[in-house]
Amino acid sequence: MHSKIRLSLTVCVALICGALAMTTVTAAQKEDQRPKQKTRQAQAVSKAVYDKITKAQDKVDEKDYAGALRLLENLYNPDKLTEYEQANVLNYIGFVYYNMDDIDNAVRIYELMLKIETLEEQTRKSTTYTLAQLFTMEEQYNRALVTLDKWFLLEPNPAPDPYILKAQNLYQVERYQEMIEPIENAMRVATNRSKTVKEDWYVLLNFAYFQQENYYKVRDIQKILLQSWPKKNYWFSLAGAFTELGEDNNLINAYGAAHTQGMLTKESELVTMAQLFLQREVPYASAKLIEKEMAAGRVAKNAKNYRLLSQAWTLAMEDEKAIPALTAAAKLTDDGELDLRLGNAYLNTGQYSDCATSVRRALRKGDLKSVDYAQISLGMCLYNLQQYTSAIKSFRVASRTSRSRRTANQWISVINADIARNEQIRLAEEAARKQRQKLVEKRARSGRV
Repeated sequence: MHSKIRLSLTVCVALICGALAMTTVTAAQKEDQRPKQKTRQAQAVSKAVYDKITKAQDKVDEKDYAGALRLLENLYNPDKLTEYEQANVLNYIGFVYYNMDDIDNAVRIYELMLKIETLEEQTRKSTTYTLAQLFTMEEQYNRALVTLDKWFLLEPNPAPDPYILKAQNLYQVERYQEMIEPIENAMRVATNRSKTVKEDWYVLLNFAYFQQENYYKVRDIQKILLQSWPKKNYWFSLAGAFTELGEDNNLINAYGAAHTQGMLTKESELVTMAQLFLQREVPYASAKLIEKEMAAGRVAKNAKNYRLLSQAWTLAMEDEKAIPALTAAAKLTDDGELDLRLGNAYLNTGQYSDCATSVRRALRKGDLKSVDYAQISLGMCLYNLQQYTSAIKSFRVASRTSRSRRTANQWISVINADIARNEQIRLAEEAARKQRQKLVEKRARSGRV
């Protein structure tokens, strides 16, 4: 801001110097007697005015702003100065006020300056733009927007920055949809002039489209940002756009790219990556990620994360590896759900005694989603331990629920068949034992004879 106001003063001083040199040109124009040719009267300041402005400039260079202001205010007299001289003096007074951080008076002076009807077009443009900047600084955003609209009417070929200034003011007054046109105009002008399209322009445009819920545009802008300015937050913004668009594969790819580049550092980010691995049906990668980050201390060893780890190992058909995670998680929770999962892991690995212990603990804790399924698991554990009576009891409890009745009754039939078969085997073995005993006794009697 400061440098742009200095630019307007540089133009002003140059105009003063040029005007002094143009007095002979003015005289020559007066001698031009050609009819019907409209000539523009050259603007000039007197040497006395120029000298006083120069002295004020010296005081500004010395940072004696109060001294400069006294000189200029004494100099400013509309009755004694031409309008061109008034404009130059007012321009400098406004500049001094700005350097004194007296923005209200700077604005007042520049607005007074714009009331001069003969003010040169270039000076009017630069002063109008300076006012827009000052209003922005003072958070008078609506006044800044009105002033910028006046400036755009004066400037037929705007550079990119005024468009961005307008968009920034529109942002401040929450006119988000209107931001899009000036930002895209700025980008177009910059491209046509072989200038760089800045990162913060894309960020501003991305925000505007996000507010309109135009996630296709958000996605495309984030891709551009990542190509030129790869940053962590752009990956997450791109992932958010993929989520809104339902592009799940691209969502996982975005997170995966951020993970590969070492940008995922927070627990929430790492856990999300693990969940996305599960979503893509690569549970082994999910489990390895959580296990690694738990060991590194970046993912907490709490029930929630142990639950996720156990789920990943279970889905990866690695029940042995799921058991430590389930054991740890079950100790940290009051409900029985994780104990039930632990019991099922023991069942799958043939550790039937531990299975029965875990499922019974789950039933004692309660808060199970499916008590009947727990009874089925317990019955299977007990069956494999050949505790048939207890197993049947569990299956009968499970059969009270309609969805488990058929499965429970099938297991009861299996157990009854096993009991009958075992009884037949026992009877056959008993008969064989008796037969052997008879033979032994017969041989013994024969020997005695």
